[in-house]
Amino acid sequence: MKNFALIGAAGYIAPRHLKAIKDTNNTLIAALDKFDSVGVMDSYFPKADFFVEFERFDRHIEKLRRNGTQLDYVSICTPNYLHDAHIRMALRSGADAICEKPLVLNPWNVDALLDIEKESGKKIHTILQLRLHPSIIALKKKIDAGTSDTKYDVDLTYITSRGKWYDISWKGDESKSGGIATNIGIHFFDMLAWLFGDVQENIVHLREKDKSAGYLEFEKARVRWYLSIDENSLPKRIQEIGQRTYRSITINNEELEFSSGFTELHTQSYKQILKGEGFGLEDAKESIKIAQKIRNNAILTKGEKHPFCS
Repeated sequence: MKNFALIGAAGYIAPRHLKAIKDTNNTLIAALDKFDSVGVMDSYFPKADFFVEFERFDRHIEKLRRNGTQLDYVSICTPNYLHDAHIRMALRSGADAICEKPLVLNPWNVDALLDIEKESGKKIHTILQLRLHPSIIALKKKIDAGTSDTKYDVDLTYITSRGKWYDISWKGDESKSGGIATNIGIHFFDMLAWLFGDVQENIVHLREKDKSAGYLEFEKARVRWYLSIDENSLPKRIQEIGQRTYRSITINNEELEFSSGFTELHTQSYKQILKGEGFGLEDAKESIKIAQKIRNNAILTKGEKHPFCS
């Protein structure tokens, strides 16, 4: 049984991590969040210590370590801009880190964390759950079995309506969230890079606060993508049935069906990590590069390298 701590216990994604820790027969010994609406912990680890101040949490972890209680993992579900600092805290505490995506906002942050990982001897893991989805795995096998010169035509649309609260929260601040290409697009960009190889071209056609669109060319695919949090972007038929989210991915005009099968992917991710087979810094880096270039409206042509990512 491994000992876990959780930073960001009041967030939307935290229950999936709590469930994954419990489902893998491990225990949560401490949690932190500046907000105290964490009653969900009663369903999983009611005996875990809880803190609303980072300093007290940090001191508690250090006290446990000095008293012989080993902290094995720190799970991080905090706002995107805090991931880097909380990962560093985990490694300083002698634990591995398990961090939600985006792991960090910039590719050079990944390079710095690689150095810290080597110095500490601890690992940094991230959650790239689409790589574990059965439909995506089957598609990758099909692509890998194809001829090397095959190039697929892909259209990706993801619209997930957000209310007025979004702009007021940290998610509406691009310096903290990375904007929608990072905040809601990062897992799709990771999936695309994993499926279709290295990026050859990255062109941004539209970049506004609530929507973004562009063209990505990979070794094995030409991708047109569109992301939006504006409910007015929803297709009329989706609006008419009162649905607030629309997701469509077509490959050579065939719809990729993966609307189900998500409920256990965090638990599967934890199982992989605990076996030493999880996804790490290098796995996450390509999607972070893609999103960072989009955020800075970079237009790259084949063979050209962005100065920050070369």
